[in-house]
Amino acid sequence: MIQAEGLTRRYGTTTAVDGVSFDVRAGEVFGLLGPDGAGKTTLFRMLATVLEPSAGSARIGGADVRRSPETVKERIGYMPQALSLYTDMTVLENLRFVAEVYRVPRAHLGPRLQRLLGFSRLGPFIHRRTEHLSGGMKQKLALAATLIHEPEVLLLDEPTTGVDPVSRREFWQILYDLNTQGKTVVVATPYMDEAERCTRVALMHRGRILTVDAPEQMKAHMDGIVLEVVAAPRRQALRVAREIAEVKAASVFGHALHLVLPAREAEPRVIETLRTAGIAVEDARVIEPSLEDIFVSLLSRTA
Repeated sequence: MIQAEGLTRRYGTTTAVDGVSFDVRAGEVFGLLGPDGAGKTTLFRMLATVLEPSAGSARIGGADVRRSPETVKERIGYMPQALSLYTDMTVLENLRFVAEVYRVPRAHLGPRLQRLLGFSRLGPFIHRRTEHLSGGMKQKLALAATLIHEPEVLLLDEPTTGVDPVSRREFWQILYDLNTQGKTVVVATPYMDEAERCTRVALMHRGRILTVDAPEQMKAHMDGIVLEVVAAPRRQALRVAREIAEVKAASVFGHALHLVLPAREAEPRVIETLRTAGIAVEDARVIEPSLEDIFVSLLSRTA
């Protein structure tokens, strides 16, 4: 459904997206995972034909983003990070306005509005001004507006950032429902737990894609093991761990440290080195790697 080859965007001497290549299959829930500044928004804006690539190419449903931008726009629903609707208009007024922009036939508008208001649970709020909606309701309205012209592909740029946990869960349930109806969903997110929900994930850092695979396959192919260590003082433990030759990557996860080691055989020496440095090691165990562990491990290789 989406094919990108060497996609690049430069701003003067700064390269925001650097030779990105990937594909998204029809019917996938594809995740683009990366921290702020990774280039996710710039990549989405090129796919949505808002920005022209400096180099490379991309096709959506066979339509080239450079040569056929209007065709691409008909096939996608693009939901940017910032709310792009009018806050002084009601829920219904915004949806009707977007429908007019996309030239949705009047005969189709009524049933579509009913369906969109139903799945988003915004039916009781159709006459409420958008500025008076909660954060979660604004995101659902933005998604409903994105779907008004029934696109094949959804490009959602960090749709749940700043939204409470309950609304995040409801939003993802809506995405799953849309996916079962045949929509291809591409979501940019900084949240590891959301990336775990995707069929495949691209890990992005500093404008480049580090790897693309299913979350479980990434975990299965991780180079090494993850040792979770509860130690005090934690900051000193992190500093010491990063100086140990066997530790390929070290980071703080909540109350513990996650250390990437080449194999289990390295565990006793790592623990002994920490204790010799005056660190109290309260607990240490090998755990299944998370996507965050994999991300940290990949970054340590490219550093």
